[in-house]
Amino acid sequence: MKRALVSVSDKTGVVDFCKSLVKNGYEIISTGGTFKLLQESGVSAIEIDEITKFPECFEGRVKTLNPYVHGGILHRRDKQSHLDQAKELGVEPIDLVCVNLYPFKATIERTDDFDDIIENIDIGGPAMVRSAAKNFDSVLIVTNVEDYSVVIDAIENEKNTKDFRRGFMIKAYEHTAAYDSMIANYMNERFNEGFGEKQFIVGEKVMDTRYGENPHQNGALYEFDKHFSNNFKTLKGEASFNNLNDLSGAVKIASAFGAENAVCITKHGNPCGFAIRDNLVDAYVEALKCDPVSAFGGVVAVNGVVTKELAEKMNEIFLEVIIAGRITPEAQEVFAAKKRIKLFEMGSDKLVLANDKKDFKHVDGGFVYQDADKVNDDEVKNAKLMSKNAATAEEMKDLEIAYKVASLTKSNCVVYVKDAAMVAVGMGMTSRVDAAQCALKKAKEMGLDVSGCALASEAFFPFRDSIDAAAAAGVKNVIEPGGSIRDEEIIEAANEFGMSLYFSEVRHFLH
Repeated sequence: MKRALVSVSDKTGVVDFCKSLVKNGYEIISTGGTFKLLQESGVSAIEIDEITKFPECFEGRVKTLNPYVHGGILHRRDKQSHLDQAKELGVEPIDLVCVNLYPFKATIERTDDFDDIIENIDIGGPAMVRSAAKNFDSVLIVTNVEDYSVVIDAIENEKNTKDFRRGFMIKAYEHTAAYDSMIANYMNERFNEGFGEKQFIVGEKVMDTRYGENPHQNGALYEFDKHFSNNFKTLKGEASFNNLNDLSGAVKIASAFGAENAVCITKHGNPCGFAIRDNLVDAYVEALKCDPVSAFGGVVAVNGVVTKELAEKMNEIFLEVIIAGRITPEAQEVFAAKKRIKLFEMGSDKLVLANDKKDFKHVDGGFVYQDADKVNDDEVKNAKLMSKNAATAEEMKDLEIAYKVASLTKSNCVVYVKDAAMVAVGMGMTSRVDAAQCALKKAKEMGLDVSGCALASEAFFPFRDSIDAAAAAGVKNVIEPGGSIRDEEIIEAANEFGMSLYFSEVRHFLH
């Protein structure tokens, strides 16, 4: 008779799993709450004490850390010396180990009580998982409740091969690695402001992408905290590596204004159109005016529901990706004939952000890691008026839009907004003056009137030349962080042209 050791914190499906194991000739060894549940459910099981010949002790801190447990898991079945020693010591084989670990994540979300948190660090569980994984040649290790049916199928249909067990071995080490990483990161967050000697970034695979940035590169999407599993649904097409990067930027901008009807159009991760209107159709039409040339083959993020009416308007040009809170079946039908368009939704009336607390970027030889940047809702509201003239309430709304879009656009950048729509943008330039001038040149080419608009820069203007150029274009209101040694010159220029000038005193570089 084979033996299975079952000790789980997440008891979902464990009773039926053990019933199936018993039916297939397994004797069940169990611990604590799992043993009690199996008994109550009429599943025959042996309590761990009978195997260890030692009582569970120290309030449950020690129960499976025992040679009869680990010897039963770890001894090699292909070495006669191991078999002889097992017989000599009275160690019986354990052929399957089913373990999932103390709920550390749920504990730190539930409480700040450090004693409680410490007690929810599993010791025996990871030890058993690692032991079983190491001896995958003979032992099957199961760590995920979603795998129970696959395991039973393998047992019943002679699929429990070494290759099958190898796959579960890898899952097991991923499981314990992620668990220990979570504990280490938590301790560093609690005691070292999140920046300890080691930093662990753990994601769960969602899907392979067709390839990476280019066809010769492999790629895949990994998620934190089930964000994509819960909030990302593919309706049409296949998300590529580049699509995912581009739509991330578009979603961040489109959702930066709460529940407002915002539409953002991006190309290569940069915004080329943005607008807020009373309805999403008008928002899209106004967003497209900023740069319809770049919008061709672009990504559109809609902070709301794409209806048939909006879909018909969007379908007038080639768009590669549309992501929205929801896309109605009628709207999907509008796009059905276009083979290359990709449709994604978040299953909600509005776009959903993960609001990650940390941010990181690969550099040659490693990565840089930081607190995630966030534009607080009151940054524009609390910005300091530095000029004699002040903006009206309507103009302050344009300043807020320009400021938030600039904060989420590659530096150096400037953003021009008029009547709640972006009319010009310059981004990713080595010179802020060039960014301002390129934006105005593009606006002129598009026949857009920027007179009376708001201008935002994500960092200070080092010289007044940008203000001079803005005044020549008819800019009326300006917001920037301030902090230049020539701030007084900037203020003087704004007053000279009768502009309002605000300093947020917060810089939002995006590199």
